[in-house]
Amino acid sequence: MRRGRHVVYNLHAHVVLVTKYRRGVFTDEMPIRGDQLMRQVCADFEVELREFNGEHDRVHLLVHHPTKVALSKLANSLKGVSARILRKEYSVLGHFWSGAYFAGSVGGAPLTILTEYIEQQKQPV
Repeated sequence: MRRGRHVVYNLHAHVVLVTKYRRGVFTDEMPIRGDQLMRQVCADFEVELREFNGEHDRVHLLVHHPTKVALSKLANSLKGVSARILRKEYSVLGHFWSGAYFAGSVGGAPLTILTEYIEQQKQPV
């Protein structure tokens, strides 16, 4: 659990970034450097990068984020910073990341349990 001045929260998201046209551009060293870059971006957003891994055409991140962080802004910063530096350091030409990304909430009780819990609450009179 994380605490703010007026909030207690525990928000995790699975974020997937894919390369433009799903090109397999990652060499063996690139994900290691990408992990370093993305940890720095996350730190700037006060986001904890819990897990990072990737394949030849995408990366997966598990982030623990505060309520004030919009995942769209985080994803765009992750893509922008990493693309700029990875293109420079590894001579990758053209657009690096696809404009799209995936973000899904994770953790907590399954939806069926939450639905059942809410259904069992007292109705307002």
